[in-house]
Amino acid sequence: MAEHLQTELASWLAVHRAAGIGATTFLKLLSVFGPPQEILEASYTQLADCGLSKNSIESLLSPDWAQIEKDCAWLEANQAHVITLADAAYPELLKEISDPPPLLFVLGDKTLLSTEQLAMVGSRNPTPMGLQTAADFAQTLAEVGWTISSGLALGIDAASHQGALDAMNGHTIAVIGTGIDRVYPARNRDLAHQIAQKGAIISEFPLGTAPVPGNFPRRNRIISGMSRGVFVVEAALRSGSLITAKQALEQGREVFALPGSIHNPLARGCHSLIRQGAKLVETAEHIYEELIEILPYRPNIKGNSQPERANQDVRTLDKDYQTVLTHVGFEPTAVDTVVEQSGLTADAVCSMLLVLELQGYIVSTQGGHYCKLSGKPGIAQGSE
Repeated sequence: MAEHLQTELASWLAVHRAAGIGATTFLKLLSVFGPPQEILEASYTQLADCGLSKNSIESLLSPDWAQIEKDCAWLEANQAHVITLADAAYPELLKEISDPPPLLFVLGDKTLLSTEQLAMVGSRNPTPMGLQTAADFAQTLAEVGWTISSGLALGIDAASHQGALDAMNGHTIAVIGTGIDRVYPARNRDLAHQIAQKGAIISEFPLGTAPVPGNFPRRNRIISGMSRGVFVVEAALRSGSLITAKQALEQGREVFALPGSIHNPLARGCHSLIRQGAKLVETAEHIYEELIEILPYRPNIKGNSQPERANQDVRTLDKDYQTVLTHVGFEPTAVDTVVEQSGLTADAVCSMLLVLELQGYIVSTQGGHYCKLSGKPGIAQGSE
C-alpha cells in the first residue's frame, strides 16, 4: 500500500470495493474481525470460514490500491466526505436499521445527516397537482426546521427537493442509487448541483457506480432509515414509493399519505397505505401534530401546506370561465368531459381552457387533459 494510503479511511474503502462485499457481508466481517484494517489482515482460511467466495477473498487479500488512491484524490478535489459506521457523524437513526450501510459518501454539508429529517417520495410521473403539492409541503415543512430527504428521481422527488431549497433556510438531502460522482437522471443535473451547494447528496455506492436498477430499492432503506417519517404524495399500487413506505414501517418510522381522487391511479397507492394505518395528511399540521415531540411546530412560521399565491380571485372571471373552471378537477380532466358538463361548445371550451392555463388557474397534462391548480385566493379547497 502506498504510504499516504495507510489510513483508516483507505481500509474502509478497500473492503467496500472488494468484489462481492455488500452491506450485509461487510457488517458480518466487522462483527467477526473488528475494524477494516483487521479484515484486510485476515488469512485466506479465516475469510473462507466467513463464507466468502474465492473472488471476494482474493479481492480482500490484494486490494486495488490504485483505485483507492483515485477515490481519495476525487474526494479531496471535490471536498466530499466519507462517513463510516465508526464515525461520530454517522446518523444515529440509520444505525438502528437491520442493515445500515457501512459507509456513506457525502457531497455537500455532512452535518445535515444528523438533523431531523422527513422523507418525501412519490411517483416519477405525477399529476401537475401532485408536483405542486409536493413542492408546497416541502417548502412549508423545511421552513419550520425539517430537513427534507428524497431520492433525486424525476417527479415528486425532484419537486420535494426544490420545494425545500426554495424555503427560507431550507435544507434537503438526496439519497442516490449511483456513485456521488454521477447524476441520474441527467435531467436533474442542475437540481443536483443546487443540492450539493445548499444541502447534501449521499450514496452508499462506490464512486463511478452506474445507475443499476437494483441499486434504487436498496437506497430507499436509507431514505426511510435516516428519517422520522415518510410522506407519500402520489404513488401507484406498484411503485418504489410503497417499497420505501414498507421499509419505514419495518424500521418503526411514521408513514404519512396524501389522499386523492378515486379516479386517479396515482392516488391508489396512498389510499392503500391509509387503509393499512398510514396517517392521512391534508395539511402540514397533520404532520406537525404527529411529530411535535421531536420537532415542535413554530407558530411564527406559516403552517399552511401551501404558500400564498398572487393570482386573481376566481370571482373576477367571466361567468362562462367560472363554469369551465368548475368542471376541471384536481385530477386530469378530459376536454370532452368539460364540454359535456358545462353545456358550452367545444370551440368555446378549448379557447377558455387556453386562457385559464395562461392565467395560471389550470395546467395541461399528457393526453390533452387539464388539472386545476390549488392555492388560489377565492378558490376554497372542496368548495365545488
